[in-house]
Amino acid sequence: MEDFVSLEDWSKGDLEALLDLAQAMKEVVRRPIKKVPTLRGKAVANVFFEASTRTRNSFELAGKYLGADVINFQGSGSSVEKGETIWDTASTLEAMHIDAVVVRHGSSGVPQQMAHRLTVPVINAGDGTHAHPTQGLLDLMTVRERFGAINGLRVAIVGDVLHSRVARSDIEGFVKLGAEVRLIGPPVLMPEGLTGPKVHIYQELDQGLAGANVVQVLRIQRERQQSGQIPSLTEYHDRWGITRLRLAHAEPDVLVLHPGPQNRGVEIDSDIIDGHSAILQQVENGVAVRMAVLYRLIGAEGVSA
Repeated sequence: MEDFVSLEDWSKGDLEALLDLAQAMKEVVRRPIKKVPTLRGKAVANVFFEASTRTRNSFELAGKYLGADVINFQGSGSSVEKGETIWDTASTLEAMHIDAVVVRHGSSGVPQQMAHRLTVPVINAGDGTHAHPTQGLLDLMTVRERFGAINGLRVAIVGDVLHSRVARSDIEGFVKLGAEVRLIGPPVLMPEGLTGPKVHIYQELDQGLAGANVVQVLRIQRERQQSGQIPSLTEYHDRWGITRLRLAHAEPDVLVLHPGPQNRGVEIDSDIIDGHSAILQQVENGVAVRMAVLYRLIGAEGVSA
């Protein structure tokens, strides 16, 4: 596997092997001294054209924990503001003998195009509404840790599916590992073409949550929405917000996830975030997953994905 731009490229066996590797990396993260020399002498560039807290910082920590040198590049304050193209920026970094490029961009397809242009591995840290594969992996890891296996689980993805790259990667990963996926949200925020034998759409929240083992709550992405798609945040919360009352329709041991950042009191209540969610476990697993991806791409020559 030369690049990591989408979970579509990975089989069930590939995903399970990568999750096993991430579990081993989690042991490194929890050590008092986290440094290992696995990627010593390697250089990783984090190229982010969109704001990020969890993804950018966890990629930086992942590289450093593995012993790599990491540089963080942001569009603001760079030559991009002077008119330099994304491709010239990427080629410039490659000329500095970077070993891998981690890229986030607001336009779908940029990581794929960058992967075609560069000879070093490209890792997708989120592109437009297309994909966020490492988020998908860390969600799979968090669920597998709770239930031991994913096959046969009922996974409800609630909210702004239309604009969510997380939802698309989650669908790909959970279906490959044998889960049933339920997409729940307002019809105007539900894209076409995502249904299938294992993917179903629900317009009523209580019905979609009935018997769910996992609830992935999506952020309302106001920066990507057209005006008027949601009448008001209050109305959205009343119909689609995850509260203790609504969550009672799911299984008693339901696992609640959120990719962050959370809009408290909009798509999810604070008492669910603070007392009944695995959000911080997701954050921890994000570092381990990104360590695993970096290792597989630039630290394990000769090992096929």
